[in-house]
Amino acid sequence: MNVPQNLRYNTSHEWVLVDGDTATVGISDHAQEELTDVVFVELPALGKTVDVGDPTAVVESVKAASDIYAPVSGEVVEVNPAVEADPSLVNTDPYGKGWIFKLKIKDAGQLGDLLDAAGYEEMIG
Repeated sequence: MNVPQNLRYNTSHEWVLVDGDTATVGISDHAQEELTDVVFVELPALGKTVDVGDPTAVVESVKAASDIYAPVSGEVVEVNPAVEADPSLVNTDPYGKGWIFKLKIKDAGQLGDLLDAAGYEEMIG
């Protein structure tokens, strides 16, 4: 299983890449495999304020629609139009071009509640 070591993970399978006060969010390779072929991504509105655990985006596959939850509280400062145009990026490059949204982090302390790569690997084990 490909679990990048530099990311943090939510138990609901979102990954977080922290860069200063910005968190880039996507879904894990494990999550996209479970969903199978992603056919639609509903991005959040720019400027939307979310609390940790809030449904923030939606990923739809041929099997199901799944909410993407905010791993930390913050404000949506960027969305990825590439996944809206080509939802399969979530499948083919979940940790790269398949990112979904970016948050300006409100409370960096919440990052400590996320799993590191080893913890996530153990959870999905």
